[in-house]
Amino acid sequence: MQYALVTGGSRGIGRAVSVALAKQGYNIIINYRSNKAEADHTLELVRQAGTDGELLPFDVADAQQATAAIEQWQDAHKGEYISVVVNNAGIRKDNIMALMPPEDWSSVISITLNGFFNVTQPLLKDMTRKKFGRIINMVSLSGLKGLPGQTNYSASKGGLIAATKALAQEVARKNITVNAVAPGFIRTDMTEDLDEEAIKATIPARRYGEPEEVAELIAFLASDKAGYITGEVININGGLYS
Repeated sequence: MQYALVTGGSRGIGRAVSVALAKQGYNIIINYRSNKAEADHTLELVRQAGTDGELLPFDVADAQQATAAIEQWQDAHKGEYISVVVNNAGIRKDNIMALMPPEDWSSVISITLNGFFNVTQPLLKDMTRKKFGRIINMVSLSGLKGLPGQTNYSASKGGLIAATKALAQEVARKNITVNAVAPGFIRTDMTEDLDEEAIKATIPARRYGEPEEVAELIAFLASDKAGYITGEVININGGLYS
């Protein structure tokens, strides 16, 4: 049985990724922090897609919580391991840097960068021993281009891009790939507060992307067919930036 862990898997891109990986035959471990109702709905969609799953609530930014939850899962699934992790959890707290509260800087950085370490590091031992793993990190156009009002978000995603490239070189010989997916403007809760019409006018494709489009790319990167792709950052932004 194959297992995939999706952090921030209860809504938006995380939900679409959970369903796409379920269609590939993975049992899905849905991480969430607080919204159990949405996580339950994602679990139902996973089951409708033909496999099974379970909920694993913890705050990715809290190292003790993350370690305890992952170890609990490992203890309950002796002889099995999580072969795919999608580090999708993240938040936006936009503001110009001159007016940014320190806690808004720290929380965005902590969830994205510390969350990546807290979740991925405990899984590497089993991936290395089994000589197979897929680590897929959700980054952003903001981490490549930089966007005004998102110094914290750009810093967190840019740091995750660098970490992706470094880790890919450490583990490639063990048949573990590490890649990043960089969406532009995708129709999710995180983009609801933006001026959609104004933004669409700047996108060559003249539309927002859909979560399912991002999920299909991630599902490919998780597959055996993507075994020679590692250390890459793949844009999915309708031509807005390359």
